[in-house]
Amino acid sequence: MNLSLIQSTRTNNFNDDLVLQKITELWKVASSKLADHHDSLYGLYHDYESDYKGDYTLSVAIKTTEEAADLSLSENEKYEIFNVDTTDEQGVFKAWQKIWHLEESGELKRAYSYDYEEYQVNGDINIYIAIK
Repeated sequence: MNLSLIQSTRTNNFNDDLVLQKITELWKVASSKLADHHDSLYGLYHDYESDYKGDYTLSVAIKTTEEAADLSLSENEKYEIFNVDTTDEQGVFKAWQKIWHLEESGELKRAYSYDYEEYQVNGDINIYIAIK
C-alpha cells in the first residue's frame, strides 16, 4: 500500500503528558488539509523507539499512487487485524488496550515496523498490527 503522509507527531503513550493533546491536534490539522478527501484515512504508527511503551511517530496518511508515495508498505508484511467497536466512544482505546494485553501475555508477537488504524468512509475502524 502506497501512502502519502499528511501530518505527523512524535509522542509516547506512557511518558508524554501531552499525548492526547498532540494526537487531537494532529488529526485536527490533518482533517483541515483533507476537507475534500472522501476515502479511508490512516493513522500510521512507525519509527518505534522500542516497544509500545517507547516513543513512536504517528502520522495521518492517505492512499496514493506509487509516484506520489511518501511510504510504501511491504506486501510481504503480516498483520493481525483488530476490529474496533465503533458503538463504544472508547472503542479505539479499548482495542489498543487489548493489543497491549495480548503482547504482554505473549499471545501477540509484534514486529514494530508499521502499524496502522484504518478509518473507513462507512465508519468502520480496523487496527492492523504488524507481526513477526
